[in-house]
Amino acid sequence: MSISYEGQVAIVTGAGNGLGRSHALELAKRGAKVVINDLGGARDGSGGSSAAADEVVALIQKNGGEAFAHGANVAKFDEVQDMVQQTMDKWGRVDILINNAGILRDKTFAKMEIADFQLVMDVHVMGTVNCTKAVWQIMRDQDYGRIVMTTSSSGMYGNFGQANYGAAKMAVLGFMNTLVIEGAKNNIKVNALAPTAATRMTEDLMPQPVLDMLTLEAVTAGALTLCHKDSPNRFILCAGAGGYASTRLFETEGTYLAPEDQTPEGVLANFDEISDTSKQCEYQAGSGQGEKFLGKAMAFLKSQATAEA
Repeated sequence: MSISYEGQVAIVTGAGNGLGRSHALELAKRGAKVVINDLGGARDGSGGSSAAADEVVALIQKNGGEAFAHGANVAKFDEVQDMVQQTMDKWGRVDILINNAGILRDKTFAKMEIADFQLVMDVHVMGTVNCTKAVWQIMRDQDYGRIVMTTSSSGMYGNFGQANYGAAKMAVLGFMNTLVIEGAKNNIKVNALAPTAATRMTEDLMPQPVLDMLTLEAVTAGALTLCHKDSPNRFILCAGAGGYASTRLFETEGTYLAPEDQTPEGVLANFDEISDTSKQCEYQAGSGQGEKFLGKAMAFLKSQATAEA
C-alpha cells in the first residue's frame, strides 16, 4: 500500500533541523502542504533564527511542494495560535500535527537548577499541549485529525542526567491517553513516536559509527506511519537504526485482600500474587482499573454473604 498525503495539511514543530526537518520533507514529498515551525534556537533552547526553517521551505518549494515557515515558540500559546490561524487562512484545514519540538538541559538532578527543569517541561509538555489545543477544535469540526506525540526511552525507562527530559516525555503519553478517548468520536487519532536518531540532541552522546546507523529517515518512516489516514490509535512506536518496536503499559490481575489484611504487612505478604504477570492486561481507560478492583471487592462480599447464609 502506497501512503499519500495529497490534499492534507501538516504542521511539524521543530522542523528546521533533525527529525522535524526529515518528517516535514517526507510529508511534502508525499503531497502534504507543510507548516515548518521552528524557533531556531540552540539545543538548550537559547537564541533564535528563521534561517533553518526558511531553508526547509525553500527545499520543499524547489521540489514542487507547498510550505511556509513560522517561528512560533511552542511554549507560548498566543504565538502557536497565530501559526495555526495563518495555516487556516492559507489552506483552510489542519489534518496532521507532529509535536516534535524539544530542547535538552541535561544534568544530574542534584546539580539541576529548577529553572532548567521548568524550561524543559514548558517546551516539551506545554509546547505539545499548546499546539494540540490550537488544532483540536479544527480537527473536531472537520471530523478528522492525526496527532503524533514525541516521547522517549528516557521517559519510559529512565536515563542518567535526564530527570527533566524524562519527566516531560512520560507526561506526553498521559496526555495522549486521554486525547485518544476524547477524540475518538471525531476520527482524531493520537499516537506517540519514541525515536533514536543522530540529531543535535544526540550528537555528543554516542560515537560516530553508531550515529551513522541512526538515520533520520528510519525514524521518519515510523512518524509517517502514525499520522496517515489508516494509522493505528494510542500506539507507542519505537524506531531507530532500522529497528521498530512497540511499548505498551500493562497491569497485572493482582489480588484482593480482606479488610483485616489491608495493611502494609498484608500487601507485602502478597507481593508475589500482586506482581504475577500471567494474567496482565492493557486498559483502554483508567476506569478499567477501578472496575477490576470493585469487582474483586464485590465478589469477596458475595462470598461472605453466601458463607453466612
